[in-house]
Amino acid sequence: MEASGYSDEVVKWMREHGVRVFSRVRLRLSDGVELRGIVMPRPRVGDREVLVLKLDNGYNVGVHVSRVADVDVLGEYAATLEGKPGATAKVGEGLPRVHFLGTGGTIASRVDYVTGAVYPYFSAEEIYSMIPELEEIAVISAETLFSIFSEDMTPSHWSQLAQHVKKVFETEAPAGIVVAHGTDTMHYSAAALAFAARKLPGPVVFTGAQRSSDRPSSDAAVNVIGATLVAAQAPFAESVIAMHGSPDDRVVLAHRGVRARKMHSSRRDAFMSINSLPLARVDVVSRELKVLLGEYKPRSDEVEVHPRFSDKVALVKFYPGMPGDVLEFYGERGYRGLVLEGTGLGHVRSGLIEAVRKLVKDGVVVVMTTQCLWGRVNMNVYRTGVELLEAGVVPAEDMLPETAFAKLSWILGQTEDVEEAKRLFRENLAYETSKRTEYITYPGAMWWEHAIRTPAQG
Repeated sequence: MEASGYSDEVVKWMREHGVRVFSRVRLRLSDGVELRGIVMPRPRVGDREVLVLKLDNGYNVGVHVSRVADVDVLGEYAATLEGKPGATAKVGEGLPRVHFLGTGGTIASRVDYVTGAVYPYFSAEEIYSMIPELEEIAVISAETLFSIFSEDMTPSHWSQLAQHVKKVFETEAPAGIVVAHGTDTMHYSAAALAFAARKLPGPVVFTGAQRSSDRPSSDAAVNVIGATLVAAQAPFAESVIAMHGSPDDRVVLAHRGVRARKMHSSRRDAFMSINSLPLARVDVVSRELKVLLGEYKPRSDEVEVHPRFSDKVALVKFYPGMPGDVLEFYGERGYRGLVLEGTGLGHVRSGLIEAVRKLVKDGVVVVMTTQCLWGRVNMNVYRTGVELLEAGVVPAEDMLPETAFAKLSWILGQTEDVEEAKRLFRENLAYETSKRTEYITYPGAMWWEHAIRTPAQG
């Protein structure tokens, strides 16, 4: 109790009423309001007279103890899965099994209750213990694979993650896997897994949080619930990202990892599918999953994963006035692949064409994407594009730059043959491209309203 962060007076009050940290309680306040939830520790830098309660919906509220007229202790919450890999929750029989892999990020962060600062060392088991709704959805097992910020992810980590996904499906046989991941580079990792995992018995569902679980506006609980429902129920076996699909707490969208991008630095519905609809929609309240696309990779009885990635691939954004020696640098450093994020239909300035030609001649696979995100590369319209094609540049069609980077890294992990690498890049391996771009949308356009309606809207 001494480490709870509360004042001596509050600790005394808790003891008198039989309340402990992680007790499940019902509070009746002096104004007639009734609250139910779990008593949480609190940062010592805050008001130590305020009791922090985690409500059943996952949000935290603070109540000054002077406002509490009566309290009932309903039980003790079993928040004791203390970092034991494979620890399993107390759940009903007959539920599907879902395996959690922790890699770090905001969703795997916790508050240091001495300083109030947030640190990335919550284990996946601790995340599970904070979301009791999961007990009604699936039998959860959990382990921590990495404990790093998402910006520290590398192709080597993708390789380790892919190998571990294979191992989990072969040894644990879960319905699906949920990967807790930082949001900033989540779309890179999800795209990488989409290429590495050729056949799987279930989906690999990346999820994260824009706001940590200790904040009242945290999206962590809803995202994890939605991700678990996708892992347990989805008919597809793809690498997807499950995150808030609207500002409220009802809708979670499952975006294909190869089509998703983080489009806002802090909004809870930051992720969007680009040039495609999301693969599925989850109603977190009714716990219903609706598949939105007619074509997907089905669950397989086999596990086929090719986990190798090359770290000799770069993603370079073109900018006005870019000198040729910027591109020459990568050839000199032994890079085998280069993804250019060009302008418009896939261009760089004409002064770079000779530098590109030299890279291609030296055996570097050069790919062209567009900074525009929506739409597609078409290098046959203007002279610069035609000259780049003649120099040996491979167009990425309507593929995202980040997806093209992950794809080329994976391809060059499989083959050293340049022509084979180009051939593989032109193939649609994981629904990363489409023959024609049907969904042209823009941020803030509420693009999901027509295709993704709630039941109440009809």
